[in-house]
Amino acid sequence: MRPGVLQHIRSSTHQLQQVRARIETVTRWTGTAASWFVPLVVLVGSWNVFGRFFGQAIGQNLTSNALVETQWYLYDLVFLLGAAYTLKHDGHVRVDVFSGRFTPRRKALVNLLGTVLFLIPFCLFIGLSSWSFVWSSWSILEQSPDPSGLPRYPIKTMIIVGALLLLLQGVAEGITNVLTLAGQEQTEPPTGELADEPSEEDTPWV
Repeated sequence: MRPGVLQHIRSSTHQLQQVRARIETVTRWTGTAASWFVPLVVLVGSWNVFGRFFGQAIGQNLTSNALVETQWYLYDLVFLLGAAYTLKHDGHVRVDVFSGRFTPRRKALVNLLGTVLFLIPFCLFIGLSSWSFVWSSWSILEQSPDPSGLPRYPIKTMIIVGALLLLLQGVAEGITNVLTLAGQEQTEPPTGELADEPSEEDTPWV
């Protein structure tokens, strides 16, 4: 391979790695924020349960619709902000019983196809289909129909934000898979029964 071509490949690899690093920085920040909402959900939910039953016992209203909706909103934020972080750490449920036996490059190809054919279109669909829904909520500054409830338009906006974060992390995962297929990403050596299989240089991508 000519030195110029090799240098171009290395430069492209470095640029892709930089893009991935920036995306994963955002994912790490939002995932950390989502993790802080988890104990808040527990605290607010516990207070709502305690306030409901203890308040009835003493004849006082110790909770409110605002607190109940706060619990809902915090849970929504955990889910919407945490989805991308969960994807980054491969925490989503997998039903493929074969992927555990795949070589790293074969697994990268399957993951890349799944990202391009399913994950990215799904995120685009959620974001685009929610746009009019969110816009109409902002246009009237939608409020909760319940007394002392919270505004609805901020939490509805997080649907689009969550889809965008998941889309970005999907791009980062796609970059990782492309680099793995190109032999530019370090992969863990096979273990167990896979250790006896031929090396990646001796086998095709699939």
